[in-house]
Amino acid sequence: MTAIALSHVRAWRIPAPLLAGVLILCGMLVAALVPGAIAPYDPIAFDYAALLQPPSLAHPFGTDNFGRDVLSRTIFATGVDLQIAFFATIAPLVVGTLVGLFIGFYGGLADAIFAQVVNLVMTFPFLVIVIAIVAVLGPGLENMYVAVSIVGWVFYARLTRAEVHVQRQSDYVAAARVLGYARSRILFRHILPNTLRPILVFWMTDMSLKILLGSSLGYLGLGAQPPTAEWGVLIADGKAYFPAGWWMAVFPGGVIVLCGIGFSLTGDGLADLLDVKR
Repeated sequence: MTAIALSHVRAWRIPAPLLAGVLILCGMLVAALVPGAIAPYDPIAFDYAALLQPPSLAHPFGTDNFGRDVLSRTIFATGVDLQIAFFATIAPLVVGTLVGLFIGFYGGLADAIFAQVVNLVMTFPFLVIVIAIVAVLGPGLENMYVAVSIVGWVFYARLTRAEVHVQRQSDYVAAARVLGYARSRILFRHILPNTLRPILVFWMTDMSLKILLGSSLGYLGLGAQPPTAEWGVLIADGKAYFPAGWWMAVFPGGVIVLCGIGFSLTGDGLADLLDVKR
């Protein structure tokens, strides 16, 4: 094999963290799409003959205080939490990227105003702001999405703005201006594609954080509402029975950690594959 062929093989080698993260997320996605084909029991079926049963071959994750299979409820909760990961980040991703793109390119007064907005948002903890907004709007996933979007776009806009500042000084942008390209073409066909790589990496990490946020709000009673099976709700249900029924909270918590690891590994792998760190 020639040296050129070897270099191409190395260039397309998939980083191990990316492969591991994708495998974990694919497993989560299968559980979210076809939970009924994987879950051994009906997640809402009561079994008063099996109340608070510890992990066993019949119930690998044990049962809860109503005799419901914790494994089945954890599997069905996967779809809700992956939904949280997507819908809590897609609006901030789109809005923040567009705002950061225009502010970074044009600068001026809008850039100065945005800097003050960033300082204001950074002054308060993100979780505290979201809890305050959800408390005003009312509990539920839809209001949680609204609360996260009101604040979350700032972080994407901040990252995009910094990337655009770098790209704006590049030779290809100067060449595009010399050729007389319209500003819209320079923005969307030249600068935007070159700023997407770090944004996509950040998006992967942000989705894991939003799962933790959704689980935290569910635990506090501000996110998904019973009887919806959601990992945070499952942990909240199990706290009253800990340590006698430790499995009710430990196993859903472990799945949250596993899902977060999947998103983090995928983000790190994408950073290596797309050479974002450089």
